[in-house]
Amino acid sequence: MNKIIYTITFLFSVTFLFAQTAEKDNLKQNEAAAARKTAELPNGWKKTGKITFLFNQSAFNNAWMAGGTSSMAGNFGLNYDFNYNKGSHVWDNKFIAAYGLTKLKGAERNTKTDDRLEWNSLYGKKASGYWYYSAFLNFKTQMDSGFDPTGVTRISHFFSPAYLQVGPGVLWKKSDNLKVNFAPATSRLIIVDGQFTQLGTSFGVEKGKTIRYEFGASVSGYYKFNLMENIAMENILNLYSNYLDKPENVDVDYQMNLVMKVNKYMSANVSFQAIYDDNANPVKSEVQIREVFGLGVNFGF
Repeated sequence: MNKIIYTITFLFSVTFLFAQTAEKDNLKQNEAAAARKTAELPNGWKKTGKITFLFNQSAFNNAWMAGGTSSMAGNFGLNYDFNYNKGSHVWDNKFIAAYGLTKLKGAERNTKTDDRLEWNSLYGKKASGYWYYSAFLNFKTQMDSGFDPTGVTRISHFFSPAYLQVGPGVLWKKSDNLKVNFAPATSRLIIVDGQFTQLGTSFGVEKGKTIRYEFGASVSGYYKFNLMENIAMENILNLYSNYLDKPENVDVDYQMNLVMKVNKYMSANVSFQAIYDDNANPVKSEVQIREVFGLGVNFGF
């Protein structure tokens, strides 16, 4: 477990150090642009959003001797930020929705490639320099049913599981694109439909119950930068340790979104996510990996 945390944290740190040069070069320009936008929005609000459609397709006719299965895949993504910055107060909000399906030729059921609903809200009251007293809320769930590898047994559906985290802490924020929040007194609820706990534990919720309460420490980091012109990389890291049960087993959730812009409306997109949560499968705790790549059509608003 420690090796997993060290590896993901190391990768996040290397990414952070690698981008420092580009960050320093662009910092003054970004601060100037932010100042202009703040001046344009006297109420302090800054709102940006992006809708993305990804499409993948492969096809083989009956004469293709190397073998293969025709498939089609589509992904929808919504990323919306609405942030407030005025005086000594900052309030950052991010809403993420994503859903994707793959259709294999001859398969009876479509397979999910992505399914997320997430809202992050972080409030800060300036203390000194880049430091703020903070309070945060994180909620995440899914929209559709999930099945085991056989495709027969349903193991999850909308709002099951659902995760809610809240807690006070301290925030270090250099810009909207670079911030870390420390919350040493975080409450977390895990919610699961009763049908999934009839026979045993599900996502850490005990048999016959629908809610699990945890109390622990949370660390969240966000860093977005340009690798080079027209290539942007977004990194999101969340760590959580439950004081009440095996605090050494730290839950890890790392997300990386890479956008390679072709023009105003088209881009190549890579999404990678790695999750370690021993409550998800206590019998065989493994790192969950999700990766999506495709050509995207983007609409900004």
